[in-house]
Amino acid sequence: MAADWLGSLVSINCGPTLGMYQGEVSSVDQTSQTISLRQPFHNGVRCPVPEVTFCAIDIKELKFLDIQTQSGGSRASAEQGVLSDPGVISSGQSGQNSRGGYPAINTHSTTAPITILRKGPPASSSNRGPNQATPKKNGVKNGVGGGGGQMRLRDDECFGADMDEGMDTDFDFEANLALFDKAAVFSQIDGTDCNGARSRGTPGGERSTPTRYRHDENILEVKPVVYRQITVPQHGGKEYCTDSGLVVPSVSYELHKCLLASAERHGLSLERRLEMTGVCASQMALTLLGGPNRLTPKNNHQRPTVALLCGPHVQGAQGISCGRHLANHEVEVILFLPNFVKMQESITNELALYSKTSGKQVASIKDLPVSPVDLVINCLDCHENGFLRDQAWYLAAADWANQNRAPVLSIDPPVSGQKQAVEAKWTLSLGLPLPLDGGEARVYLCDIGVPKQVFQEVGINYHSPFGCKFIIPLHSA
Repeated sequence: MAADWLGSLVSINCGPTLGMYQGEVSSVDQTSQTISLRQPFHNGVRCPVPEVTFCAIDIKELKFLDIQTQSGGSRASAEQGVLSDPGVISSGQSGQNSRGGYPAINTHSTTAPITILRKGPPASSSNRGPNQATPKKNGVKNGVGGGGGQMRLRDDECFGADMDEGMDTDFDFEANLALFDKAAVFSQIDGTDCNGARSRGTPGGERSTPTRYRHDENILEVKPVVYRQITVPQHGGKEYCTDSGLVVPSVSYELHKCLLASAERHGLSLERRLEMTGVCASQMALTLLGGPNRLTPKNNHQRPTVALLCGPHVQGAQGISCGRHLANHEVEVILFLPNFVKMQESITNELALYSKTSGKQVASIKDLPVSPVDLVINCLDCHENGFLRDQAWYLAAADWANQNRAPVLSIDPPVSGQKQAVEAKWTLSLGLPLPLDGGEARVYLCDIGVPKQVFQEVGINYHSPFGCKFIIPLHSA
């Protein structure tokens, strides 16, 4: 009965994994439960092998496209055998179904997976079962005893398939493009569903598709950034901003003085503040001098020179502390401090420490270098004693600094309506900036270690703008 179906055109659905096959029935083996198709097509594309064999367990659906009758004619038929369940056709059938002529296939027998057989020459056995091995031929080399023909036969079995058969058939672009769901693939890439909405996790217990984010999307939901984190009770008249955009308002000198006094009551003494200011100022000066590119063991022959101009007040003591730290880092420091009959205790203590370094101290402008130095640090001005600007030593020191043509760093400059006597390129403020006069000098802010609650005691809502640094640049807002 199986021979009645030879030559018929069928379509076999093997499920989503193996796909669809069409071809002409070449053999049906009831014993091994297999069916073979010659000149098969797989998903609309011609297969590179001349014959494909299927097991009954792999067939989900079988359709007859053209049934070949015994008289040699063919009739179109819409008959189909559905094998979605392997138990639909049982081995109890006598080889012919109710429609007449469907081969019986026993799906309960144990079979091997799909076997693809390559059609050999006529002399080879084409009806071997799927589990039978190809017998070896005992040929003799050099053509002795007819061995040449056997060698050619073996070569034909291995290399005799016409690999150019599939090259003559045009590729069916439409059929293959229909198999590719572009919307589904691109939705997976973009992390969106088929309707274009981005898939997000639902608050319910349902499990949704994992969310995919673009390179410019943030995974964690963050609160909006508040850039005004410092508020003062009285506006100082000017505002600055950091590199990250945080707003730093200026404070009046009276409020700044109250802040330092409150910190001193809590233990941040003047000596501690002088030390912290000296460390921050020296770090900034070392950076301005070139940092690691300048201060290396190979450059001992050209160490940088810094001229330090100090007055007899707290700002002068801050400058002396900075000079001591610079001298400890192998910088040639020349300290100018005029002679006074009575000095403040803070200046006396700082001078005692500075004298233990390799730095020089002069009391006359004539002893300062004539040639330009690498950096001038200005600590001549005072917040409270403005009359010092009229003294001879102050005017001479300011005139020397302006004529030396070296860049000037001013530490804790005061707020005054007058023009600064020494034109500075950089200014360093302590804690919070003062409303300095507008000029070309770049403003920097250093952290002197005032706790947050001390700011709150004087009415300042404070959040540190320094981040990982102790010195940050400020820009006019």
